[in-house]
Amino acid sequence: MRVEILGQERRRRWRDDEKLAIIMSVGDGGATITEVAHRHDITRQQIYAWRSELKKKGLLSVSSNALFIPIDVNAVQTDVQDGRESRAKMIELRLSCGRTLRFDIAVDTAALTQLIRAVEAA
Repeated sequence: MRVEILGQERRRRWRDDEKLAIIMSVGDGGATITEVAHRHDITRQQIYAWRSELKKKGLLSVSSNALFIPIDVNAVQTDVQDGRESRAKMIELRLSCGRTLRFDIAVDTAALTQLIRAVEAA
């Protein structure tokens, strides 16, 4: 018995630049992974797999999904002790990988950026 299937092949071929564009559209305008997956008729897992694949190929930065929030060091929480104000000397930053960095408010921003990238890459 021979079976012949007529119609278009369901499996699509995606180029790396197409995968990258889809991955980078997550978060644009508040778009979630689910919304982006539905928009392109793929599964959420496919987006996660592509993200991992492109990171391994070096086409996607490890910290591309990092969120940087500007802070005003002068507005860091202050404590009042014995009637006088004393500044908090340390800032705690929780990274997406689950690690926590604690650093002095006077840290060099370039050095801090390198440290965050190194920790996120590990």
